[in-house]
Amino acid sequence: MIPADDSVRLLNAVMERIDYSKLYAAYSRMGRIERSPKRLFKILVYGYMNGLYSSRKLERACRRDVNFMYLLGREKAPDHATIARFRSERLTEVVDDLFTQLVRLLAAADELSLTSVFIDGTKLETNANRYSFVWKKSTQKNEEKLQEKMKIELPARRRRLGCAFMSVRRSRPKI
Repeated sequence: MIPADDSVRLLNAVMERIDYSKLYAAYSRMGRIERSPKRLFKILVYGYMNGLYSSRKLERACRRDVNFMYLLGREKAPDHATIARFRSERLTEVVDDLFTQLVRLLAAADELSLTSVFIDGTKLETNANRYSFVWKKSTQKNEEKLQEKMKIELPARRRRLGCAFMSVRRSRPKI
């Protein structure tokens, strides 16, 4: 039903090779784990790849989409509360490690290149509060702080990931 060259098959194969010991260590040794942390991580990553970020939308996809069902194996679809709890309580401490492993495995399989890494810092206006706005000086001050932080963080990330970061300048939108 799912084509052999579908991205969900590649993702599943690569994610089977990740070491999940730190993720499992985030769980109590008392009692049974309610859902497979490995499978929950798989559906989160696949959901993010497909633009699904809401735990309710991920729950719906797990019930309706054959690709999500494939990742779940024979497990019942998790409800939105389980997905949200997993993301906020279990994943936060280990997500950097898991993501680094995933990127390295994909690079080793020649599915992505680490020759250039781009960071997009675009600020988009939201409609969460129609009375909110940002002062120009505030954004300039925060941009300066961000630039200083990047001078420290990027070399550390470069050493850890073994890749180079490129600076890309764009014209700024008029405020």
